[in-house]
Amino acid sequence: MGIIVKSAREVAVMREVGRIVARVLEVLVGQLRPGMKTIELDEIAAREVAKQGAKPSFKGYRGFPANLCVSVNDEIVHGIPGERVLREGDIVSLDMGAIYNGFQGDAAVTVGVGEISAQARDLIMTTESALMAGIAAARAGATLGDISVAIQNCAESRGYSVVREYTGHGIGRDMHEEPQIPNYGVAGSGPVLKKGMTFALEPMVNIGDWRTRADNDHWTVRTADGSISAHFEHTIAITEGEAEVLTVV
Repeated sequence: MGIIVKSAREVAVMREVGRIVARVLEVLVGQLRPGMKTIELDEIAAREVAKQGAKPSFKGYRGFPANLCVSVNDEIVHGIPGERVLREGDIVSLDMGAIYNGFQGDAAVTVGVGEISAQARDLIMTTESALMAGIAAARAGATLGDISVAIQNCAESRGYSVVREYTGHGIGRDMHEEPQIPNYGVAGSGPVLKKGMTFALEPMVNIGDWRTRADNDHWTVRTADGSISAHFEHTIAITEGEAEVLTVV
């Protein structure tokens, strides 16, 4: 199956669900504080998604047990909310997906809990910058590899590594559509981008090595060397000019 090109109407619906995801993340970031259990964040996410008339994408997806992915410090992605208490100095990735009128939106942010180290602040800033570099490269007529290498160059120029075992993806009626979008690559390689294609770009950047390991829960993914990791994600649509970011308020 090839990359799906969405109609203007379909992109409009994805814009609506993107706003819902962005609003939920905005609430979560505003309420995150030291002493909070990660399960409390999941409860907030469930409540806020329901208020918007949408459903969480992740709950039950391939058996995932929560509404929200909460990944702390050396956890890269797919962290399961639970009884863990957030501490001053932690960094936390919040990854949220929602379904509305048959279409999906997906976004993630990484934030600090209280005061965090200068190195953690730089990692977070660099990871967000890598996402924005990927978005800037996502134009009709460019290639998928142009996005990947833009993300990679931004992260590696600051001395960090990009995770290679997990990728961005196409998105639309399904959360994961073709193609996979690695956060590393070769400029000019891969499919040519066309207006109406919709993607979830999501750089995952580590202070240490790019390699990963999975916990016994079969979901939580960590850095293999125990270094901290950050994760940012937006759902975007390819236009005739600059890509449109759909997961914004």
